[in-house]
Amino acid sequence: MLIKNPKGWEIPESAATSESAYLNRRQLMKGAAAGTILAAAGPVLGGVAQAATEDDPSAHLYPVKQNLRYRLDRDLTPEKINSTYNNFYEFGSHKEIWRAAQRLPVRPWTVRIDGMVENEMEIGIDDLLAKMPLEERLYRHRCVEAWSMTIPWSGFELSHLIKMVQPLGSAKYVEFRTFVDKSFASGQRQFWYPWPYVEGLTMEEAMNEMTFMVTGTYGHPALPQHGAPIRIAVPWKYGFKSAKSIVSITFTDKRPKTFWEELQDAEYGFWANVNPAFDHPRWTQKTERVLGTDKRVPTLIYNGYGEFVADLYKDMPQDRALFI
Repeated sequence: MLIKNPKGWEIPESAATSESAYLNRRQLMKGAAAGTILAAAGPVLGGVAQAATEDDPSAHLYPVKQNLRYRLDRDLTPEKINSTYNNFYEFGSHKEIWRAAQRLPVRPWTVRIDGMVENEMEIGIDDLLAKMPLEERLYRHRCVEAWSMTIPWSGFELSHLIKMVQPLGSAKYVEFRTFVDKSFASGQRQFWYPWPYVEGLTMEEAMNEMTFMVTGTYGHPALPQHGAPIRIAVPWKYGFKSAKSIVSITFTDKRPKTFWEELQDAEYGFWANVNPAFDHPRWTQKTERVLGTDKRVPTLIYNGYGEFVADLYKDMPQDRALFI
């Protein structure tokens, strides 16, 4: 008798998005790349996404092949919701920053990779894309504010970039920094925030197969409000670990002091793993609100990705400091 032990993130196939429905969506997105579909999806989504597909020189690369190793336990969040309910503090602290984010110029764009590496470089985003194996992954995303969404990210595994620059054995952490330009990023004029936005991972976290550099969404180049032209997705952690619009990646032996740690380290610590056993000091983390539905669902440890990442933390004390 065959006994199957389901993964922590799995649900019965009958409850998941059907393959035909998802493939139909991908066919629609191919049409969008030609500017023929999204413009009819409504003035909010259509105009923004069409601009991304028409003006971005990487538009011809998308959609990319989906990696079926990474599956969802719920339906994809509609793009209109994912594109109009965002955190991007460079453009403001409210959720409707997508309009302001359109001021972000995504070309020319270079990323500097430096620090404790054999091959320091400064590389244009399109040259970087040409060197990386692009794929699509369906990931869950959870905010520390206790809402969640699901999204089809396109991009590449961070480990590919790490292998390209060859870190020294003494490198223990990777630091990510976003742009600083107050001329178009109005949120950066708020002096009480410690700009630039800084995030960090351990080398082990950065090399994990789940850690993903995002350059596209929904079968087209990433929109400005999603952190174009390149951001990071760390799906087992709270969303604030996902730095957007990255301009530098530095390998170091010192733990980075991150943006949210600088503001309030008692609430937004470096590790920031998703564990419902430890509430935020001001609200519960035991459940989450699924955007696009009226559902609240139980939060899973490591956002349901424990089979991929739990070993990263097996030797660490399982206390509050690890998770918040």
